[in-house]
Amino acid sequence: MTVPCVRVEREAGEETRQALAERDLIDGTHEIVHEDGSLYIPVTDPAAVPDEYEVVDRDAPARETQTMPAELVDFELSYERIGDIVVVDEDDPERARELADAIVASALPVKTVLNRASKIKGEQRVRNWELLAGEDTEAVHREYGCEFALDLAAVYFSPRLATERHRVIEQVEAGEQVFDMFAGVGPFVIPAAKRGATAVGVDINETAIRYLRDNAERNGVADRVTAIHGDVRDVAADYKGWADRLVMNLPHSAEEFLNTAVRLAGEECVLQYYDIQHEDDPFGPGERAIREAVTDYEVTVENRRVVRSYAPHEENVVLDARLSRV
Repeated sequence: MTVPCVRVEREAGEETRQALAERDLIDGTHEIVHEDGSLYIPVTDPAAVPDEYEVVDRDAPARETQTMPAELVDFELSYERIGDIVVVDEDDPERARELADAIVASALPVKTVLNRASKIKGEQRVRNWELLAGEDTEAVHREYGCEFALDLAAVYFSPRLATERHRVIEQVEAGEQVFDMFAGVGPFVIPAAKRGATAVGVDINETAIRYLRDNAERNGVADRVTAIHGDVRDVAADYKGWADRLVMNLPHSAEEFLNTAVRLAGEECVLQYYDIQHEDDPFGPGERAIREAVTDYEVTVENRRVVRSYAPHEENVVLDARLSRV
């Protein structure tokens, strides 16, 4: 019997599975099938699958029963997986404890369960965590064929942005010069280098830069990656006019760094500018800020995209702006 399945390359399987699970679209009664380098993920409602995914009909065997966390609690739950760490977001201590126990008792391969204990804070972009199970906050996250070692207690990382990162990386061409102004552990830098770009990543968080260097080695691209610890405003003079592509994923304050972006931009440069704005005008403030700062370039906004809902009535968005020097 055939069932509707999302077909993806094996390397993108876990990110796709997570994205479908967030939308409650995975058909848990059938097994995920591996064949010829592709994964076939059964879905419950093919019409609700985002257009970016390919849906096909395929034979999939009935799933052998495995206990999952949702079967062990009597409330609606959500969680994220980063390698073998599971992250939850529960304000109620009793629910958090019950959920952690269910995750550990389930079939999920997990060594640590963390509960978010604060918002992201400070220029290091880290948060406090409540350790619910295990003791190690370091993980290796796999995303679209790349591996990223990281320590959630010391660096910022969001698996929810995997699809957006992949969208950007798909635009990168061999030979490009890519500059990530707030690089973290390298989720833009490393895959850009794997596509043949020369990539520079800067971050104020020294631990993140150590992981970025390790991840460049881990993924075989150390010869095309430069990782710099520091404030990008202090680094820009060394890379004046260098970048073919600039990534500005610091959505709460990217506007403050637009003058630096102008110094880094080459004669022709694509700017990936991330912002968080009210849903009534999510793109306008960012576009106006770019046009005001980038006076020596013609600015063409090639794409305006909502990445995700950030908070009630607030959207995390991205503008793809092409800068052409006049």
